[in-house]
This record gives sequence, C-alpha cells and structure tokens, in this order.
Amino acid sequence: MPDPRPGPVPAPLLASPVPAHVAIVMDGSGRWATRRGLARTEGHGAGEASLVDTTYGALAAGVKVLSVFAFSTENWRRPVDEVRYLMNFNRGLLDRRQHQLNADGVRIVFSGRRDWRVPKGVLRRMDGAEALTASNSALTLNIAFNYGGRAEIIDAVRALVDDRVPARKIDEKALRQRLYRPELPDPDVVVRTSGEYRLSNFLLWEMAYAELVFTDVLWPDFRREDLFMAIEEFQRRERRFGGVDS
Repeated sequence: MPDPRPGPVPAPLLASPVPAHVAIVMDGSGRWATRRGLARTEGHGAGEASLVDTTYGALAAGVKVLSVFAFSTENWRRPVDEVRYLMNFNRGLLDRRQHQLNADGVRIVFSGRRDWRVPKGVLRRMDGAEALTASNSALTLNIAFNYGGRAEIIDAVRALVDDRVPARKIDEKALRQRLYRPELPDPDVVVRTSGEYRLSNFLLWEMAYAELVFTDVLWPDFRREDLFMAIEEFQRRERRFGGVDS
C-alpha cells in the first residue's frame, strides 16, 4: 500500500477544533468479503490497510486519541475458525506495525479483559506493544480487544467492591477511575461504518455525550478521507452537554 504517513489535511479541518478523541466501530469486513466471493477472514485481512491509513489520518488531523473496536466479548460466538484467525491476525498485526507506529510517535494501548480466553502469545504481543510505545505522545491508539461496554462497567463495579468503597462515596468519578482506560478523555465523536445504526456495546459509559456519525462505507474501504468527513460532520454540530444556548 502507499506510504500511509501524515500528509495534508483538508482546509475545513483547520477551521474548527478537531476532536481530541475519535472512536470507530470497524464494521462490515465480513460483508465486504462475502460480496466478493471471498472467505470472511479475507475481509478482516483487508481491514489492516484501513486501520493503518486511518491511524495516520488521525495523526495528520491532530486527533490525540483514536479508539478502535477490534474484538468484542460477543465475538467469541463466531465460528471457531474465524475466532482463531482473528487471534492470529491481531498478533501478526502488532508484529508488522508496532515498530512503524512507534517510530512515528504513536502510543498503543489496549482496553478489555485479559482473561483465559485470549491466547498467551497474543497477550505477550499486547504487553510488548504497550511497553515499546509507552513514552510516545503524538497519538494514542486505543485498541478495544476482548472488550464489551457492559463488561467494563461490571469490572469497574467489582473494583469498587474490592476496594471497599463506601456506598455514599460511589459517584461518577469513583467509577470512572476504575474503567479500563481512565486516563483517556471521553470520545468526542463515535463513527460506525457499514451502514449499521447500533452502538454494539462499545464504550457505553464513555460515549454519553459523544456525537454519533454513521457511514455506509464498509470498513475495508474506509480511509483517512472518510475520517476527515466524519470530523467535518462533528464540526458542524453544536454540543450543549445537556444545557441550552445562552
């Protein structure tokens, strides 16, 4: 694929504030492959180019955090061969891309449960990528892996119980501090690809006031230009956070 590193960004992106945190539900890879008479796994493989180009598009636009939904807690219900492929694909993706991203100042982090279902080899790659890129600050790439929004809230509640926090002291701040990535700001905009209009259990707590942008583009066809269009849509909206215009 062409060099994905940052290039010029459209003028409209420079005219208004760029969202600090963009989150993407990367949907449609299976349908992309099926429409071409390919195995569903071929669609996941084609999505690697989309992820890399979108990451560098975010870097070019000045986005500080890019969260992507890579594998959900519900995806374990998929056929065994597809789950096995996704585990190996994600491990290989880190092997292929982490050094390039590290050289360009991208910090890689993961959100989700690191339980017995995730192969030890994948966990080692995840830990290695986080350690390698820990000091970077140009962009944080937050990969939601074995992630579910409800599972995250449940795990935060369990942490409150384990920490013996009195009921009277449990508030939004206390719970938020026990989410998977409390250091990251809430997403300003959440993009879902493939023409579906669902949240699919992604960042349920964090997206309370996020702007939602839906596109018909299937994930393997998604590129930085599509990200820029989503940002432009975000910039046209008025955010009131439950208040009213003055």
